[in-house]
Amino acid sequence: MCGIVGYIGTRTASEILLEGLRKLEYRGYDSAGIATVLEGQIHCVRAKGKLHNLQEKLAGENNPAQIGIGHTRWATHGKPEEYNAHPHMDTACRIAVVQNGIIENYRELREDLKARGHEFRSDTDTEVIPHLIAECLKEIRHQEPGASSSEPGLTVDSFPDPARTPKVNPPYPSPLSSHSPLLEAVRQAVTQLQGAFAIAVISADYPDELIVARQQAPLVLGFGQGEFYCASDTPALVPYTRAVLPLDNGELARLTPLGVEVYSFEGQRLKKAPRTLNWNPVMVEKQGFKHFMMKEIYEQPGVVRACLEAYFDSEWDSSNPTQSPVQLNLPESLYTDLQRIQVVACGTSWHAGLVGKYLLEQLAGIPTQVQYASEFRYSPAPLTPHTLTIGVTQSGETADTLAALEMELQRRSQQPPEFQAHLLGITNRPESSLGNLVPHIIDTHAGIEIGVAATKTFVAQLMAFYALAIDLAFRRQSVSVDQLAKMLDGLRQLPAEIEMILESQERYIEELAHDFAETQDFIFLGRGINFPIALEGALKLKEISYIHAEGYPAGEMKHGPIALLDAKVPVVTIAMPGTVFEKVLSNAQEARARDARLIGVTPMDEQEAADTFDTLIPVPHVDELLSPIVTVIPLQLLSYHIAARRGLDVDQPRNLAKSVTVE
Repeated sequence: MCGIVGYIGTRTASEILLEGLRKLEYRGYDSAGIATVLEGQIHCVRAKGKLHNLQEKLAGENNPAQIGIGHTRWATHGKPEEYNAHPHMDTACRIAVVQNGIIENYRELREDLKARGHEFRSDTDTEVIPHLIAECLKEIRHQEPGASSSEPGLTVDSFPDPARTPKVNPPYPSPLSSHSPLLEAVRQAVTQLQGAFAIAVISADYPDELIVARQQAPLVLGFGQGEFYCASDTPALVPYTRAVLPLDNGELARLTPLGVEVYSFEGQRLKKAPRTLNWNPVMVEKQGFKHFMMKEIYEQPGVVRACLEAYFDSEWDSSNPTQSPVQLNLPESLYTDLQRIQVVACGTSWHAGLVGKYLLEQLAGIPTQVQYASEFRYSPAPLTPHTLTIGVTQSGETADTLAALEMELQRRSQQPPEFQAHLLGITNRPESSLGNLVPHIIDTHAGIEIGVAATKTFVAQLMAFYALAIDLAFRRQSVSVDQLAKMLDGLRQLPAEIEMILESQERYIEELAHDFAETQDFIFLGRGINFPIALEGALKLKEISYIHAEGYPAGEMKHGPIALLDAKVPVVTIAMPGTVFEKVLSNAQEARARDARLIGVTPMDEQEAADTFDTLIPVPHVDELLSPIVTVIPLQLLSYHIAARRGLDVDQPRNLAKSVTVE
């Protein structure tokens, strides 16, 4: 969840570290810090709160160091105070470490290290890492020919119980020890860590080395001309390079001014080549918008166009359909004898999965189950044959989703052929951990999303599900070719219809938001394919405005939630013409009878809806199956403008991070 960044090269490190942290602040903003090596000393500056507090501390400093690490924190272990901020150092202040993740066995390691005389200054799990590296480094130096019995800050006499020395694997000496004692010390240390982590390490005694390691948490290397980078996510690297190399689990790397070396945790040298990103620095700027979230809302027509171009054959002829109109480049084995689909996801991606369930069942006729990945890990569905498992994650790094997929792969590995795992990922980051875990990916083509509250990536995930459902429907002949052709025509009109909403309704919704600056509770209602949109609308409002909001199936209001209603609780109802239109209006009337203010997301030309709702937010008249992509847009705008009206930080809401990489 935290963001880490590192640099080694010929430029001033602190400037690059701060700029990288700005691009990663969406991953956490409880505290921030940087550490550099200059003239044989580590210079570490940390600050509580958002990044601007750290910038104020660094203002006016002249620090020409050309190597350093930085961190922006989302607190897990230890309160968000300066003494818990990263980087953390060992007792002698010769080693500095930043970490993203959780060290599960830190208590045991901490007690062992304290017994050896190590002094801890924080409550975090991370602080055990520099102390452990220092311990391993001491032992490596002790094995070197002619080594003295002591080193600055640590003496052999400080550790009277050799039996309690941390175990190392393999035993000394190691081939990496003479090559780079710091690299070997980090390697030995990480083999003793349990949990999910990505770390970056610098040492005052090795000023030309930056060591990084990854285990179940994202870490990407960047390649420049005589300079090299590391970061938790690629937005921090895009301003400097598009040549990147994501590390895999169980890998560490040594970055020096001469190049990058990658090793396994066992010490084996690995041959890996960087890849080129198709992003550019402009994509991570606001481009005149006040917030990234608003910029990303306005990018949604372009995202839908990109998905249409990527997923659908523009030359498909419905009068002579010899092949599917969809081009996902998925192997036939994923479709063969397919009897069941299960989707695992979290948060907004889970809502996208619910829309996907509706499409896959109603269009393709395939029973589909959607589970929270965090629940699936501990209560998976019974094994069924010929089952496709789809993991949905914007970042491709969501810990629970990755763990659920890994578990599914493992528990099916010893089963008969018909029970073997068939895995598919839907992600905005095909170069991510998800891309390395599952054999097949649908790239959602949304581009970099900086705002913590997902907007354009949600719409892109919906487009991926539309493509998959239409592809399966064509192959299974569960829907007529004429129906599919009509649906494709409707999909192609969506970008213009989203633009129409943005142009005609954004200012109106901004004015409407003024009415809710003091509101404490909201209810969102939807039915059928728009019930997940009610959930998503409520989530967006909770995330960025801190207003309590709940989404319900409209028909469930009278089964309990209606007790919440009074004149102070607005009810937002999604009412789109189709199979449940009259039912939704009837449910809304029940809320109106309890004095609740009714806000309808509905086409302007529906007179019955106009008579039902106190306030209308008009959207284009579209086919019911396509309506989620137009109904979610005004809910995003409403949440944004309410939060902005309340003076809140829209892009970086409290307690949240963009990518949840811990359980």
